[in-house]
Amino acid sequence: MKLIELKETNKIFQDGRKKIEALKPTNFSVEEGEFVAIIGPSGSGKSTLLTIIGGLQSPTEGEVFIRNQKFSDLNEKDRAKKRFNEIGFILQASNLIPFLTVKDQLKLVNKIEKTKLDENRVEKLLSELGIEKLMNKYPSDLSGGEKQRAAIARAMYHDPSVILADEPTASLDTDRAFEVVKILARETKKQNKATIMVTHDERLTEQCDAVYTMKDGVLTKNNKK
Repeated sequence: MKLIELKETNKIFQDGRKKIEALKPTNFSVEEGEFVAIIGPSGSGKSTLLTIIGGLQSPTEGEVFIRNQKFSDLNEKDRAKKRFNEIGFILQASNLIPFLTVKDQLKLVNKIEKTKLDENRVEKLLSELGIEKLMNKYPSDLSGGEKQRAAIARAMYHDPSVILADEPTASLDTDRAFEVVKILARETKKQNKATIMVTHDERLTEQCDAVYTMKDGVLTKNNKK
C-alpha cells in the first residue's frame, strides 16, 4: 500500500517579477515498509519536497496523498491534525526539550492528544531502540547518538504512517550515523512505516530500499547497485 504519494506536484515561488520553480512536476510514492533516501546538493529542492510531503506548505499544483486520502487540499486546521496523526519528523538536531526526560518527551505527545500515556508502548519502543535504561534521563545526560534514538522514539510513538528524516545524522560521527540509519531501516520494516530520509552522505544509503537524486527541482530515481 502506498502510504505517501505525490501526483504531478510542483512548487513555484515568486521572486519579484521572476518565478522560480523550486520543485518541478513530480510523481513519487513510498510503500509501507519502504525506506527511501533522497540525496542532492543544497538548494536542489530537497527541503521544498520534504515540507510539501509533510504538509508544512502547499504545492502550487498537483496533489499529495496519505493512505490514498487527499492531504494537500485540506484546510490548514485539518491538515495540521492529519500531519500530527500521520507524520513523524526527525530533524538534524534532535530537538528534544531540555527540561523533559526521555519518557516525558513521549508523554508530551499524549498531552497534545489529550490521551493517556501508553506505558507498554513506551517500554517496547525504547527497548527496541536500546535506550530503555535512559527513559528518566534528560537530554543533557545523553550522547548525540542517544539523543537521536530518543528523537526516533518520539517520532514513532504516536504510530504515524510516514517518517520524514531531514539530515538525521548530520551532527553525528560516522559510527553513530550508521547506527542511527540501521535503526531507522529496521524500525521502518518492523512497524511498516514509509520512511523518507534526506541526506548528503551517500554512504548511508546502503540500508535504503530506493535512492533518489534531487537536482534543480527534478527528482530522479537511481539504479541501486
